[in-house]
Amino acid sequence: MAKPKIGIYGLTGCAGDQLMILNLEDELLDLLSKLDVKSFIMASSAHDETDLDIAFVEGSVSTEEGLERLKDIRKRSKMLIAIGDCAVWGCVQAMRNQEMSMEEKMRKVYNKEENFYDVLEPKGLSAYVNVDLEIPGCPIDKTEFLHAVLSLLHGDLPEVKDYPVCVECKLNEYPCLLVEKGMPCLGPIIVAGCNALCPGLGVDCIGCRGPIKDETNAAEELTILKEKGYDERYIENRLRFFGANFEGIAKISKMLREKTSGKGGE
Repeated sequence: MAKPKIGIYGLTGCAGDQLMILNLEDELLDLLSKLDVKSFIMASSAHDETDLDIAFVEGSVSTEEGLERLKDIRKRSKMLIAIGDCAVWGCVQAMRNQEMSMEEKMRKVYNKEENFYDVLEPKGLSAYVNVDLEIPGCPIDKTEFLHAVLSLLHGDLPEVKDYPVCVECKLNEYPCLLVEKGMPCLGPIIVAGCNALCPGLGVDCIGCRGPIKDETNAAEELTILKEKGYDERYIENRLRFFGANFEGIAKISKMLREKTSGKGGE
């Protein structure tokens, strides 16, 4: 059988997810021997913009140029996989989405109203094109990426986790940082897959794998953290750090802004 033709691309981001692929080290050469890599600029300047079996794309869509690039990749690919939180949710650069218009941002930062950089509000790939699979993380876990690729090579879809980091804490018998220590842990609303690495080290989860799609109850997390004595603005910023484009978190931000401006009633 012919090797699957793949491309690995980056939009707006730090390129950390591509770097994690290169950090596979011992497994990398064996993995690449099973693939026909047509484009991977971080690894080689040689590239062929041809039709692909699988395209891996990291980074958010934050410019018109990036959007056109994404659409071209999607058109040429049988399967498109978003890798990393930027590609899934928009990540850190989306933290201030919805707070003001792009015209207001341009005026505030550059003292100009013209959007001369063709900037868009940073969003994940699925806001614009069909995405077949998402591998979360900031950055991705290299082992999770490896398992995903091996599953695809065997003709199977990789496991998609739909439960929170808290489950992994329980399985590892870690003490609950939220309940027992009152720390502002986001484990209850963040998708698992990291093996609760940070809580295992006594560090509260900051949400770098993003919210659980269709499952996250951000409003309840807000309530719990308020009961723990944390300020609403602090909680909002913590929720938005990786998940500002998640609908439930965006609703909380809107509610708090309206409350501050006096539009939210009692």
